[in-house]
Amino acid sequence: MTRRLCSLPRQPVPSFAAGLTAERLGALLAARRMWVNGTLLHYCFLDARTDASVIPVPGTGELRRVPWAGGEGQREVVRDCFREWQDLGIGVTFAEVADRHEAELRIGFQAGAGSWSAVGRDALSAGRGERTMNLGWDVTAPGERGTVLHQIGHALGMVHEHQSPYAGLHWDDEAVYAELAGPPNFWSRETTYTNVLGRLDACEAGASVWDPQSVMTLPLGPGLVLEPEQYRGGLRPPGSPSPADKEFVLRWYPPADPAGPAALVPFRSVPLGLGPGEQADLAVEPPETRAYTVGTFGEADTVLVVFEERDGEPRFLAGRDDGGTPDNAAVRVRLVKGRRYTVRVRLYSTWGSGETAVMCW
Repeated sequence: MTRRLCSLPRQPVPSFAAGLTAERLGALLAARRMWVNGTLLHYCFLDARTDASVIPVPGTGELRRVPWAGGEGQREVVRDCFREWQDLGIGVTFAEVADRHEAELRIGFQAGAGSWSAVGRDALSAGRGERTMNLGWDVTAPGERGTVLHQIGHALGMVHEHQSPYAGLHWDDEAVYAELAGPPNFWSRETTYTNVLGRLDACEAGASVWDPQSVMTLPLGPGLVLEPEQYRGGLRPPGSPSPADKEFVLRWYPPADPAGPAALVPFRSVPLGLGPGEQADLAVEPPETRAYTVGTFGEADTVLVVFEERDGEPRFLAGRDDGGTPDNAAVRVRLVKGRRYTVRVRLYSTWGSGETAVMCW
């Protein structure tokens, strides 16, 4: 029998400026929900005295107040799961706070409301009195720790692994709809499509190889997958972060260098911390000779230029050298191992949280 499953609401398709290259668009899609590395994420547990949903009682016309608070046992499971993610050595850190106005992640335990979480920085768009995560059943029960680890994975920006376009799963669609329409999930067809059958854009997938052991794969019973044959008996992830999960979060959130970011290296994002009109220079020493993309992502208009150092002087190599029209910038440039380069980023304006980072990949 299929277990109770995580159900994320359908999200609107993001819109970007016209004229972006496919490569730049892909980078924006991949990065739009990820936190800037080095972020301290505060989380809080919502209070039974003040936080609740008011829901109708079927057949009575009356309303009932359902509190969002959980017991201390449930809270301790959540704390322990934050510690498990943190112990992977990631560059994002977590701290529990009592005041919801200080918390980016606000956790409730409304029974019957499903288990879900905002994905990454989507949490910033929720009102300060609203949950960004709900755990809708007893997570102290055997086997339910994986539910919490899964939701924290969403909070870090991870999506459902079984929806990766690289999974190659051929579903029996009607069997899936029928299975999840019944107990214990009672999902609509839209909810089932959003969380199981719909495929992610390739840019949003965690990697180009599907990981059936990922904590972000939902456990599903037999008879739902037609091909590959080995999964006809169901999807049975172990319920803990897999080696590929660890690789993904360390790619986006590498451990902080105590000496500071001396160089920009592939797949290590560097938060800029700039204000409008300010600029930063970052050294790049490529580990191999090949074409790289160097770009910024976040909620800011930037201009990016790459210089090559020759005879002790920087020489323009790629990017906008004239100030250009600011936007989230990216350039494709061939870098040679053993040579030294400088990436110069100038920030013009910000919106939203204003967080911006630069990455080489």
